[in-house]
Amino acid sequence: MESRKQRSELKKVLILCTGNSCRSLMAEALVNHLLGDRYLAYSAGVAPSTPNPVALQTLEELGIGTSGLRSKSVSEFLNRDDLDLVITVCDHAKESCPVFAKPVPTLHLGIEDPAPYTNAPDALKIFRRTREQILAKVIARLRDACPTPPPKRK
Repeated sequence: MESRKQRSELKKVLILCTGNSCRSLMAEALVNHLLGDRYLAYSAGVAPSTPNPVALQTLEELGIGTSGLRSKSVSEFLNRDDLDLVITVCDHAKESCPVFAKPVPTLHLGIEDPAPYTNAPDALKIFRRTREQILAKVIARLRDACPTPPPKRK
């Protein structure tokens, strides 16, 4: 019961991109792994695809489990009234960002799309660079916005 109460006190952030296969999926996992004491992250795509195996590999390199990650449609989140922030990580998602049931602040943090390089010889290097961009932009921004975990209620 206590863990459920603590989850409800976390700030909820939805990270959007086009396919929810690389950038937003990686950002969801990184936020939950690194800032899980302050945020509960979700991700979705305006045209969802399937998780990119190279994106998953770059998360697993950091010891982040990927078995529960799946590509989701933004429509799964439209009627939620508990989102605190929506972050778009690509221009297409920014331009196509839908209207949510409850007005939600939005923030655009553009991240390069590694998906076109999935089969390239240096794919892992490119996906790692995307992971570093997520750390530098998304994680840093969220950490600055909420530098310490919320106090636990008794």
